[in-house]
Amino acid sequence: MVFVGIDIAKHTHYACVTDDAQKILSAPFPFENDQKGFAKLLSSFASYAKTDVIIGLEATSVYGENLISYLANLGYEIALINPIETSSVRKKNIRNAKTDKIDAKVICKYLATEEYRFLQSKELQTLQLRGLCRFRQALKKSNSRLKTQLVSYLDVSFPEYPSAFSTVHGKGAYAVLSEFPSASAVSKANITKLTNLLCKSSHGKFNRSKAEELKALAKRSVAATDCDMGFQIKQTITQIQLISAQMNDTEKQIVTVFESLNSVIATIPGIGAINGSMILSEIGDIRRFSNPNQLIAFAGLDPIIRQSGNFRAKTTRMSKRGSGVLRYALINAAWNVSLNNVTFKEYYSEKFSQKGRHYAALGHVAGKLTRVIFAMLKNEMVFNLP
Repeated sequence: MVFVGIDIAKHTHYACVTDDAQKILSAPFPFENDQKGFAKLLSSFASYAKTDVIIGLEATSVYGENLISYLANLGYEIALINPIETSSVRKKNIRNAKTDKIDAKVICKYLATEEYRFLQSKELQTLQLRGLCRFRQALKKSNSRLKTQLVSYLDVSFPEYPSAFSTVHGKGAYAVLSEFPSASAVSKANITKLTNLLCKSSHGKFNRSKAEELKALAKRSVAATDCDMGFQIKQTITQIQLISAQMNDTEKQIVTVFESLNSVIATIPGIGAINGSMILSEIGDIRRFSNPNQLIAFAGLDPIIRQSGNFRAKTTRMSKRGSGVLRYALINAAWNVSLNNVTFKEYYSEKFSQKGRHYAALGHVAGKLTRVIFAMLKNEMVFNLP
């Protein structure tokens, strides 16, 4: 066999080629993350049959995903390796040195001496799904930040405005602010124009009475008169609406990819396509975990143990290590499943009676759900709890 170890970086990767006996066939060399660089990589093992070549990469950041897709489409076998495992191989060396060149050789050595797993075709779709889900989370955080910023602007230009709506981030509230972004502007607005704007944007939910309420609030507002934030308010609303549209488009794409995977996770009551996608994409290949406790630890749902001598803490907290996205999705899913399944509902009630706190009980439910998901993915079985 011929082993190709690749150390992934942002712009310049390093590769090394060895045989079964760890004899170096091609000394570690750099290649760029572009077409010319990929051609250079292929030339280093092009003389060998594809069936004799195994390519190894560490499962780390997104920087290697385009290379993985490129090599997989060419028909090469690719092994994704946990960085912790390659680190253990590196530590066996006398100097325990770490450079890009050394790491490429270490990966080759790992392929020649240790067990590894091959990338499956479904994992390429899972990588795509993970990218979409993380992009959605980034958009969601941006929107939350902008909404907070918008409220801070209103605190100056029209502090009473949010009290007129159940949520200041609704279409009706935004439509008025986009046209009249201050207490002064609302107080001077034509009542008919303001009524029509509210009625149209809220699909008839708001009428003239709401317009009159807003004008009354504006006239007695304590808004700052010497600080015009109308421009910031308009621009912030435009940004929020743009990101919201991007989120909707992203979610449609996520649903399309998730449904094409036909995962057993979709059979769990209370878990929809978005939550299911976040869970599935962050877990990746379930074969990475030999038991459910490893998956629980990866999600950061495992408890922190505090013990010293005869002292042992009476309460514990989640470690919150590992994938924050997976932990968020599992906790969110745990509550939804508790509302849709008798077994999980009873388990939540039991833990709530013991802990007395919603989130403490939910953490236990999330742990139970993780064990169920592990068994389902490991055995390709549908959800069957009553």
